[in-house]
Amino acid sequence: MEKNRNNRKLRVCVATCNRADYSKLAPIMFGIKAESEFFELEVVVLGSHLIDDYGNTYRMIEQDDFDIHTRLHTIVRGEDEAAMVESVGLALVKLPDVLNRLKPDIMIVHGDRFDALALATSAALMNIRILHIEGGEVSGTIDDSIRHAITKLAHYHVCCTRSAEQHLISMCEDHDRILLAGCPSYDKLLSAKNKDYIGVIRIWLGEDVKPRDYIVALQHPVTTDIKHSIKMFELTLDALISFNKRTLVLFPNIDAGSKEMVRVMRKKGIEHHPNFRAVKHVPFDQFILLVAHAGCMIGNSSCGVREVGAFGTPVINLGTRQTGRETGENVLHVRDADTQDKILQALHLQFGKQYPCSKIYGDGNAVPRILKFLKSIDLKEPLQKKFCFPPVKESISQDIDHIMETQSALAVDLGGTNLRVAIVSMKGEIVKKITQLNPKTFEDRIELIVKMCVEAASEAVNLNCRILGVGISTGGRVNPREGIVLHSTKLIQEWSSVDLRTPISDSLHLPVWVDNDGNCAALAERKFGHGKGVENFVTLVTGTGIGGGIIHQHELIHGSSFCAAELGHIVVSLDGPECLCGGHGCIEAYASGIALQREAKKLHDEDLLLVEGMSVKKEEVVSAVHLIQAAKLGNAKADNILRTAGTALGLGVVNILHTMNPSLVILSGVLASHYISTVKDVICHQALPSAQAVDVVVSNLADPALLGAASLVLDYTTRRTY
Repeated sequence: MEKNRNNRKLRVCVATCNRADYSKLAPIMFGIKAESEFFELEVVVLGSHLIDDYGNTYRMIEQDDFDIHTRLHTIVRGEDEAAMVESVGLALVKLPDVLNRLKPDIMIVHGDRFDALALATSAALMNIRILHIEGGEVSGTIDDSIRHAITKLAHYHVCCTRSAEQHLISMCEDHDRILLAGCPSYDKLLSAKNKDYIGVIRIWLGEDVKPRDYIVALQHPVTTDIKHSIKMFELTLDALISFNKRTLVLFPNIDAGSKEMVRVMRKKGIEHHPNFRAVKHVPFDQFILLVAHAGCMIGNSSCGVREVGAFGTPVINLGTRQTGRETGENVLHVRDADTQDKILQALHLQFGKQYPCSKIYGDGNAVPRILKFLKSIDLKEPLQKKFCFPPVKESISQDIDHIMETQSALAVDLGGTNLRVAIVSMKGEIVKKITQLNPKTFEDRIELIVKMCVEAASEAVNLNCRILGVGISTGGRVNPREGIVLHSTKLIQEWSSVDLRTPISDSLHLPVWVDNDGNCAALAERKFGHGKGVENFVTLVTGTGIGGGIIHQHELIHGSSFCAAELGHIVVSLDGPECLCGGHGCIEAYASGIALQREAKKLHDEDLLLVEGMSVKKEEVVSAVHLIQAAKLGNAKADNILRTAGTALGLGVVNILHTMNPSLVILSGVLASHYISTVKDVICHQALPSAQAVDVVVSNLADPALLGAASLVLDYTTRRTY
């Protein structure tokens, strides 16, 4: 059985101030309560939880069957800057008696609210250890200052994203006391989408409202510019009235300026308007179902840029309150929301769309990590904080077991014969690989891809890997923006105009990227291979067919209709052999595995293939392998065919050099090593002198298709910050 580092139960005080922080703290509280052999839970409720105008939300804590040990009325009404300061002061006066009575070993504080600052200040001055949830993040307004102030008071930190973790390290916090866990609310919401949501929609929006045909609006005052935020809220309501869709409007929080925002709502008659439902509070379980199935969410709540991304629901983020937050592609920012037309245009752009699900802020396993982290806290350690000056060097993963998880991708290679799914780490290590025969029908293929991805994602938890998304490498022409295979090669039947992104994203709650296998090979070289750090290079993939990818100024070239880098169909002879594309004289018609197999069969049929030391069994299919073997054993005709194929490939490379002028050409695939010598000879004789300085190398990557699919995820998700 797992053990605490201490010889007794850990007394944990969870203090919650409002409906928003309770949605993050509740999953942790349930986890602590469930492990009563390790923990004693004490719940303190204060702030807007206890105010009728804000829904008396302490009742939902009672409904969740938690014993509230202390209720503290700490809010000074007025909803202005002075009232916020007085509320902090009142909390500081009342909290010492409570903490003296409860004597917790550790206090859990969430976020960036002024109430939380009072909690952290009291606990720090009374020598109580503080665990801060969601530190290190960047947003806007006074919240940033409060959040970072709590960070400096806290002894332990639970953060949600890799960027937040790096911010904490840069703020000189002790590396060993930072846990990258993900957002606790994700543990609940990732399993919520498929629950009975129709009834919830009807309760809050009416019997006649359908999923994806309503809006959820949640806007708070910006305390550093109250006058502008009230004006922006007025413009938002005007735009929503004009847009004419059923809208659920939640009352703002208790920050300075909220009273004026409520006056704006009442002045415009929102509470009595037939298209609006204005409410003070919606239980979190029901709220996440409402946003999961909304046509759009609008406002400036952190929920919009954090939790809603897990469902792919479109979000319009207004103003500066969330500036700096990491977001998924479902968020459209209107930072200067100074006209009704801007907001209305954003509504027209976003309403009804469906985006890939994003897991930037969590993977649904935060609470087990947090509980393990709590058990690792040694109360015998000195209470005094240690700061790390200067900041520690950058590190991809930590070296203690409760936070050592490897950022990874699920890579899918959709081949003509086999379907492969792998877990690939940030360093390019294939941690786990699953291979199955590729089914022939569309339905079976999709079903198997999802099944294999689910299996691999489950295994990732046991392997200590954090899956950031899914990358898919497939043959044919792909629209990577939409995740659609426009049409595939003849090797993969029933695979045209296929949306790969949506079913996989919906099943796994992960973002999904799709691209052509040649492009993926180029991306693999850029991240893990010879192309790392090279500004302009070309990858040629020699296999069953001939493909490739072009990197220009460090970026992959797709072309206007997504058919750039169809390098196998560069024509090198007008009267050459027929290609699978229907043309003649393409590189692929000479140098692909299919082309070599065709020539090998011709020689075999004429009894000109086999030489001493070779044999082909009666039932064995003659292939390119036999042709290569024959050439190595001295078969002049086989050697001539290989030289012709290499010459055709070399002429294609010369055309590429004269068109793109790359500094590097990488030959990838099973045939690359057999062609490189001939290709270099052709360049020496056929290329312009100014182009002959190019480096031509054979790829050293063991599996470029899977590594390229992984790089779609790893390159994208680790740099996506707004």
